Amino acid sequence: MISKENIEIVQSTVPVLETSISKITQVFYQRLFKNHPQLKNVFNMTHQAKGSQPEALARAVFMYARHIAQPAVLEQAIAAIAEKHVSLNVTPAQYEVVGTNLLAAIQEVLGKDVATPTVINAWAEAYHQLAQLLINVEEQRYAKRASAIGGFRGQKSFIITQKVKESQAITSFYLKPKDGQPAPRFIPGQYIAITVDIPGENHQHTRNYSLSSVYTPDYLRISIKKEGLVSNYLHDQINVGDEVLAGIPAGVFTLKDAQAPVVLIAGGVGITPLFSMYQHLVQHTQRKVAFIQCALNSQVHAFKDEIYDLANDRVQAITIYDQPVAQDQLNIDYDYKGLLNVEILSPLISPQTQFYFCGPEAFMRHVMGLLSLLGVNDDRIFYEFFGPSGTLEKPTTDHQAIL
Repeated sequence: MISKENIEIVQSTVPVLETSISKITQVFYQRLFKNHPQLKNVFNMTHQAKGSQPEALARAVFMYARHIAQPAVLEQAIAAIAEKHVSLNVTPAQYEVVGTNLLAAIQEVLGKDVATPTVINAWAEAYHQLAQLLINVEEQRYAKRASAIGGFRGQKSFIITQKVKESQAITSFYLKPKDGQPAPRFIPGQYIAITVDIPGENHQHTRNYSLSSVYTPDYLRISIKKEGLVSNYLHDQINVGDEVLAGIPAGVFTLKDAQAPVVLIAGGVGITPLFSMYQHLVQHTQRKVAFIQCALNSQVHAFKDEIYDLANDRVQAITIYDQPVAQDQLNIDYDYKGLLNVEILSPLISPQTQFYFCGPEAFMRHVMGLLSLLGVNDDRIFYEFFGPSGTLEKPTTDHQAIL
């Protein structure tokens, strides 16, 4: 347990962290990958290049320093981090490596006059407390999931049994455990980590992909947009009969236990976790559901037939095309043209309605802005980023960026 004195020292560094934290995380990752290149497999190097992963770490470190005396404030963030770590099979030894390089980065950026031995000692104790908290939480999750139906620790081999093209951009992969055991149980909205060896690359690559079906012991299904190094490799090089390594299902973007009406709002490939939720809601609950799918047009619209086939008196499906092609115009393949707006959302709102959405960040900012305009309370809004966690504080109306 961190001492009161060291809590005060860490909190006293918050002002300097606010101006230096981005540089600290940049130096941290440079040190980490130079000293431990094998850890590149744990981190998405595309997000590294874009700066989104260092930004997410910077935000997490800053928030931890600010709220170190009030750990309950960080409960949701801790849960999300722990789930991501479980999917990647992060080990206690890796926390030691990260801690050593993080403290060295703090000292390098702040300098010896600010990062005195007293300050570094306080931060070492603070980091150890956070690391131990995460290790304990993650061990509970590892143990629980290893003992469940189809459960295991770490990663194991899966065979691709089907590969189905869902649209011009999205392909589904059906994965069956190679050892003949049932597929591991999961909660709709969760994801799995896939690890592949790409020819010409000097390390393995791991990416998280949302599960896009309801649970069945026969397989896991992921539906992937062809975008980026790993996704392109899976689309172009992985075929039926091939093997991939996969981790245990994880994630906190899941349906809340309630009887409230639900509105699911998908932008592009953001449909994948929401389609899993949708199937579960239709098949296993009596909740009122509206599924709004926003896409450029029918050519990149995945799962449309399945979504409309599941619609009934309590389940409504809505399609919005931003840029419909001529065939869409001819057959009226969509319910609305343009962008999601308050006129579409207003009839779906009640004091109890819960909203779940996922898609490109600009799209999610647009949705958050609409929900804010309509007065929806934050405790009824749930969303997930594909990649490092972020915030949706600044809604957008940038038409070109949304899809």
